[in-house]
Amino acid sequence: MSENRLARETSPYLLQHAGNPVDWYPWTAEAFERARAEDKPILLSVGYSACHWCHVMERESFEDPEIAAVMNQHFVSIKVDREERPDVDQIYMQAVQAMTGHGGWPMTVFLTPEGVPFYGGTYFPPADRHGLPGFPRLLTAIADAWRTRRGDVVQSSRQIATQLDQAERLKSADQPLTEEVLLGAFQGVAAQFDDELGGLGGAPKFPQPMIWESVLRFWKRTGNPAAREMVVTTLTRMARGGIYDQLGGGFHRYSVDARWLVPHFEKMLYDQGQLARLYLHAWLAFGDPEYRRIVEETLDYVLREMTDRAGGFYSAQDADSEGHEGKFFVWSAGEIREVLGDADAAVALAYWGMDRGPNFEGENILYVAGEPEPERIAPARRGLFEARERRVRPARDDKVLAAWNGLACRAFAEAGRALGRADYIAAALRNAEFVLAAMRADGRLLRTWKEGGAKLKGYLEDHAMVAAALLEVYEATFERRWLDEARTLSDEMLRLFRDERIEGFYDTGADHERLIVRPRNLFDNAVPCGSSVAIETLLRMGILTGETRYTTAALEALRPMADLMMRHPTGFGRFLCALDVHLGPVVEVALVSPPAGDDLPLVREVFGRYLPNRVVTGLTAGDARAAAGIPLLEGRQALDGKATAYVCRNYACQLPVTDREALARQLDAL
Repeated sequence: MSENRLARETSPYLLQHAGNPVDWYPWTAEAFERARAEDKPILLSVGYSACHWCHVMERESFEDPEIAAVMNQHFVSIKVDREERPDVDQIYMQAVQAMTGHGGWPMTVFLTPEGVPFYGGTYFPPADRHGLPGFPRLLTAIADAWRTRRGDVVQSSRQIATQLDQAERLKSADQPLTEEVLLGAFQGVAAQFDDELGGLGGAPKFPQPMIWESVLRFWKRTGNPAAREMVVTTLTRMARGGIYDQLGGGFHRYSVDARWLVPHFEKMLYDQGQLARLYLHAWLAFGDPEYRRIVEETLDYVLREMTDRAGGFYSAQDADSEGHEGKFFVWSAGEIREVLGDADAAVALAYWGMDRGPNFEGENILYVAGEPEPERIAPARRGLFEARERRVRPARDDKVLAAWNGLACRAFAEAGRALGRADYIAAALRNAEFVLAAMRADGRLLRTWKEGGAKLKGYLEDHAMVAAALLEVYEATFERRWLDEARTLSDEMLRLFRDERIEGFYDTGADHERLIVRPRNLFDNAVPCGSSVAIETLLRMGILTGETRYTTAALEALRPMADLMMRHPTGFGRFLCALDVHLGPVVEVALVSPPAGDDLPLVREVFGRYLPNRVVTGLTAGDARAAAGIPLLEGRQALDGKATAYVCRNYACQLPVTDREALARQLDAL
């Protein structure tokens, strides 16, 4: 089998297409030069490795020699991994949504040789079906239009280019940044809440961790009982549903039904990182041991199956194995009996709802049918997990993305500190070391790494999410290096991505290749957008350093979002969290340890409670370098040779305390 140009790429998604008869190009200047030289339109196909319908379209069309021949004759075809190139994906997804009213992957867009889109859609079948034109017929029609009606095509591309340019603008709003914004946003989320099953709306249901983080923060701020009920119902239902891998831990991408039962089986790193933090915060807030178990099972899954020996975290695990979606994860009653024996199988079948008959294509997705009993079911769970490990595993996307690693690293650092899990802190440290050592070139953070090589200039989201993780690693270790590295990345965010004319951030750096527009995503979707995490990180950096330039830049970018946060809260969950940080109060804690003393009781008091708006610094008494440039630490001593805590707000501090009970009283008062 001959290979095309994608064989030289590192993206698992692009490599999946390296054997196609399509003459694929990666996104390169060479492809556009050829399109101009041969006066051909460009066929841009965008997807990702864990995308089920991407695999389907490949099997049906891109592996078909006749369809490939049409593509090769009339088009220059470019294949893009949306996870490597979120800038390209965002620009052309906006175009497809403008043209069709919806988007998704695989995304199929036709461009002029200058890169301007003039027609697009998502999945196209090999023959006319379900109201969709067959892909070969579409290719022929587009090629004919390019050849015989060029004026219409150019006019369409100009209109779309104008729309894209306007989509990047954001008018400043009159709505001030007050608690009214948080209240309005909460009311908007509550109006969509499913009281019985949790989550928002009906099927399909997505975990949406940023929304529930904002609702949990709203409960902390107001004590609103409805907010608590919304979080508890949603998290409990998800934890017991099929969207959660009941044997191996970790969350699937989303549920195709309203009951959280039947998932789309792919597992994404960004979901594990965000949901682990959400369940951790819910455990700290409410003390439910089920939530702590979910945190640990999810992070243990990442360590076991999604971690490279070098310390990076992989991107995704596929939904399909042996050509069937979900085959690795589903069970028949007969298989359960064969593994466990009749007596233990009877308990397991009832526990996981299998005594009620098949729930997925004649087989069963495991879910907790009643109240969870983890100790009672542990032997059966262990036996089934070991049996499942002998199955053919789903493919794994083993590229390492800086932004997604930031999300996971942050979860490991925070959970390690809160749960007393030294192995989690060690994983966070290894990951931080890895990203900073292996994913930088000449000081510039890079986007993606695989098998020893890193490439592509990092985006705003990469800088923001890695910086946020490094701040968490600093709080977990009080090693000054991590704060300094976070500050370096924060300065890079301001230098490369901030534009004073728009008082906000672009997603691509000033040193990035020129695209038809400079992308600026302002929606928190499955992954938080770069701007929202940048704002939150800069606010924290401003508190830690006392430098107003960080706070000023953050608030300039946050203010125009106030009206959008109120009117469309489900698209701005991380922005709402950033607003909560800004409104405060932010609890500032400085912990000073004597050279040979025990600070563990004070550490546990601070990190063992739900304080969403907190900044914690620490040092060993006498370490002047650790305190340099951090106002919270300047002049702090260990009283009477004991570990000492200073609790502050706006740098105004209460009397230092050396025992846990006194610290608890001060934190309660704030």
